[in-house]
Amino acid sequence: MTTHTSFTLNGQPVTTAARPDMTVLDLLRNEMSARGTKEGCAEGDCGACTVLFRRGGQEGAELLAANACIMTVAQIDGGEIVTVEGLGGTKGVLNAVQDEMARNGSSQCGFCTPGIAVALSGLLARDPDPDEAAIHDALAGNLCRCTGYRPIVDAARAAAARLKAVDAEPNAAIAERTLVSSHTDASGVTAHRPHDLRGLLKLRRDHPDAVLLAGGTDLAVPLAGYETRWPVIIHTGHVAELRAIDTADETWTFGAAVTWEEALESVREEYPSFATLIRRFGSTQIRSMGTIGGNIGTASPIGDGPPALIALGATITLASLKGGERTMALEDFFLDYRKTELRADEVIVSVTVPRARQGEVMRTYKVSKRYDQDISTVCGAYWLRMDGDIVGDVRIAYGGMAATPKRAPHAEAALRGRALTVEAARAAGAALASDFAPLTDWRGSDRYRARAAAGLLERLARELSGETVEVMAL
Repeated sequence: MTTHTSFTLNGQPVTTAARPDMTVLDLLRNEMSARGTKEGCAEGDCGACTVLFRRGGQEGAELLAANACIMTVAQIDGGEIVTVEGLGGTKGVLNAVQDEMARNGSSQCGFCTPGIAVALSGLLARDPDPDEAAIHDALAGNLCRCTGYRPIVDAARAAAARLKAVDAEPNAAIAERTLVSSHTDASGVTAHRPHDLRGLLKLRRDHPDAVLLAGGTDLAVPLAGYETRWPVIIHTGHVAELRAIDTADETWTFGAAVTWEEALESVREEYPSFATLIRRFGSTQIRSMGTIGGNIGTASPIGDGPPALIALGATITLASLKGGERTMALEDFFLDYRKTELRADEVIVSVTVPRARQGEVMRTYKVSKRYDQDISTVCGAYWLRMDGDIVGDVRIAYGGMAATPKRAPHAEAALRGRALTVEAARAAGAALASDFAPLTDWRGSDRYRARAAAGLLERLARELSGETVEVMAL
């Protein structure tokens, strides 16, 4: 056991004795003198702290944008980080993005500029010729307070043109790096990093009160605000079984530590509506860290992943050393507000999602005050098997309408066996009153939520009938 963390920073091997529950932002700025990485919100929203990150044990994988303010030292052991200082590969040398941002006047006050340059460099490393939609998606997690997005987008396009002109290979926007790996057990704060499921389960049994850390995009917010400390951490990011994606003819099985960015790549073709939801509930920085298992395990009533997964008929597999594995419908996993079936010695192993089949349709809609990077007021998800014009079977799930993500059996019954007309959708919307008693909070009143949920059913019927639905606030 060692008492340090080893990783690669801008191409150089680095070792630190920093606490495993320190944020990477604090590590970079206070101990590594990499002060181009800025602190803005300390909640993973503004992108000023964006770095490129590749977790340990994934040589050859892409460097992806991530928020350093809600990433912990425990997560980077054996991994690789590139900050704005390292984009050009040599101190004082600008890469194409940085150079074009300077030429295009893309920096105003300059505070957000390092994070934007890093996020765009990560995009061009994956795709040297992105379209404008991809550029905007890459920037969705970066807040420019001076509202200078047009010259920023122009700089991104110019940098892409330069890379295309020289027929650049992927990763040409970032210098080649090497990886260093080491296990960490720091004094004062212990960080365990198991590499297989059995090791994880043993640690979970022995340390039931430890923080189970996957992406940390939710857990690390109070940590970044110095509101909490973690004496014992179990990091799941190296567990092979939890990082696996098994693609079969009829299902995908996503390990619990699979990120939403990785899941997005799997589902985008067969479930484009679900893919849109994934892009909306997390920026690239969040999606590259946040995990499917973490989103489910948090058990938030307004988490966006569970309603869609429940509507699709997903199952969840849990495991412990004592009880072995058990699998259940995801809808049965949630018991009450922030309470689940997960026992103290168990972990979430995987989630299995049925793939699209002929005659089935799936839609999901999110109502929030802001289109990108906002918490849902209501999230509705709908799966239907159509027998011609008749709804042969249907699953409807909502977030934001109860203490847990939950199905709507009365609304389902109102649609099952009927033609999917606007009148039928309105009847199902009225039946929601028997399924939910929504809460009132600052995001919306109970009456607003009830009307919004019913309205989404009508939108579903109109959209599936071929009508173009103009949406302003969804």
